[in-house]
Amino acid sequence: MTRVVITGMGAVTPLGSSVAEFIAGLRQQRVGFRPISTFDPSATGVSLAGEAAGFDPLIRLRKKDLKRMDRFSQFAVYSALEAFEQAGLTENAPDPEAFGVIYGSGIGGLTTIQEQVIRMHDLGDDRVSPMFVPNSIANMASGNLAIHFNAQNVCMTIVTACSSGANAIGEAFRVIQSGRADVMLTGGSEASINEIGISGFAALSTLSKSTDPTKASLPFDKNRNGFVMGEGAGTLVLESLEHAQARGAHILGELVGYGATEDAYHITSPDPAGTQAARAMKLAIKEAGLQTEQVGYINAHGTATGANDSAESTAINQLFGDASSVLVSSSKSMTGHLLGAAGAIEAIATATALSDGQLPVNVGITEQDPACPVNLVTEDNAETQVDYAISNSFGFGGHNAVLAFKKWSDD
Repeated sequence: MTRVVITGMGAVTPLGSSVAEFIAGLRQQRVGFRPISTFDPSATGVSLAGEAAGFDPLIRLRKKDLKRMDRFSQFAVYSALEAFEQAGLTENAPDPEAFGVIYGSGIGGLTTIQEQVIRMHDLGDDRVSPMFVPNSIANMASGNLAIHFNAQNVCMTIVTACSSGANAIGEAFRVIQSGRADVMLTGGSEASINEIGISGFAALSTLSKSTDPTKASLPFDKNRNGFVMGEGAGTLVLESLEHAQARGAHILGELVGYGATEDAYHITSPDPAGTQAARAMKLAIKEAGLQTEQVGYINAHGTATGANDSAESTAINQLFGDASSVLVSSSKSMTGHLLGAAGAIEAIATATALSDGQLPVNVGITEQDPACPVNLVTEDNAETQVDYAISNSFGFGGHNAVLAFKKWSDD
């Protein structure tokens, strides 16, 4: 079976709009939450969000492009340009027919939808923009990426709520693994910090109403009170090992397993028994050819909601055992929850943790919930050399996606 490696990464996050800024923010344990700047959210009781820090689309995109892209597509193309450059493909583009895109988004162009519905209501049915549909539909991040980079192999979009980014990476992994493409652009993007996005999740009572950024997103803490909405994108360049080595690419990490299951339990709540979440982890680990004790780190989904954290902890202990030494953390303690982009930026965090020997700390924990008995990453154990790690992503509707990573070596 073809080995699949990572040769490029790009990111737009609440900690910064590049991979270097994102990883530096994780290492510094910075919390990327600020008062929402684009509208007054006071009626919802929510005040904080993880807006994309320092994002200026004109650094990499042309002004005329912006009119043809919702913010979620801008994030996708912007981060992909960084990944493409890091992969060394800017001046050495791959064969278009061997180059594809599989990308994720939980919602798509929500800002465009909101703006155009208001415009229709206020001005009439005939005043809707002709760009409404092509800007808002969820596949347009993938479409814009394929057009921009001339990727003529498979091009599709994965929409599995908060698992979208991880599922997209896993499915892109499958395409290369099976020999159907040499290079894939993959990841996820989301831009839902707007009136309807915040109001909708607030109505579900899933968002934190804390006004203190340091007490807003507290994965696995007894006093956690909901997640903080984030926005941004994460993009990976995946290649077959043979293709990467043939062109002398610098390899950043290896993707070695992928597991996907379905709870078939509830439209928003995870199965508290954690059975299918555990099975997704087991499938990814099995495909990687590993025993559970070889996995040293889990980048948890860890949303800081009561139902998710306890169910995920149950799943981890169900598979690894209550006495396991595997270290666990949720980087959402610093970035918030980027919905369909979460699995993508967390894949970057996980791969970088392996290559650098520096695990993301589970920030904000003051009293670990007894219902979440996992071994959290702290300042004391963050500098740990790990060869294998997994990253969990779980979504509304019961979607479970797990990616298994290996620290790069020629073995």
